[in-house]
Amino acid sequence: MPGVIEAGLWGLLGGLALLAGAGIALVADVPGRVVGAVMAFGAGVLISAASFDLTAEAFRTGGSDAAAGGLAAGALTFFAVSRVVKGGGAVPIVVGAVLDGIPESAAIGLSVLDPGGVSTAVVVAVFVSNIPESLSSSADLRSEHSAAWILVLWSIVAIVCALSAAIGYVALDGADDDLLGFVNAFAAGAIITMLADSMIPEAFEHEKRSLATGLVVTLGFAVAALLSANGG
Repeated sequence: MPGVIEAGLWGLLGGLALLAGAGIALVADVPGRVVGAVMAFGAGVLISAASFDLTAEAFRTGGSDAAAGGLAAGALTFFAVSRVVKGGGAVPIVVGAVLDGIPESAAIGLSVLDPGGVSTAVVVAVFVSNIPESLSSSADLRSEHSAAWILVLWSIVAIVCALSAAIGYVALDGADDDLLGFVNAFAAGAIITMLADSMIPEAFEHEKRSLATGLVVTLGFAVAALLSANGG
């Protein structure tokens, strides 16, 4: 299978989790504690992916300068754009999902270029973290829009994720090590900033300040770290 198609399909798989989360929200009233627990687990998985599969790879391929520069650029980009789109309504929700999804999907596309193939850990991290994001958002959107409108909306975001993965593969095929390291670190910086800025606080809030949030985050991290260590 041509690499660009493979990258796009893996990116689409991660994006389809958004549709899965939306579908769950449309057919069931999921308790806030459950949403929070899934969100916390997904945050832990993303922390592991950002650490072992993105940042560590950035240092290995591009060195400390590319890794540090990428982390700073990714963090500052997410911070700046997220401040612009903050507010109520559907647009900030969707823009936030796209903002999360682009660096995550680009990282999936980049991993396809690795001789070992796509990083299972990164794909799992993106998939698991996307479900609670769209689940909680769609529960809010349900009072303002039809089920068809919500599903079309998340379908568009899923397609954007697939395109991001494919573009990441094409744009970085043959790139030098410094650029590859920078891009991996950029994705890690954006993801870590998103986790601290929104995902973990939202998980904490959904669980009604349950002391279990930190434990579930650690559980997600441990599972993903083991997956990564075993060649995921």
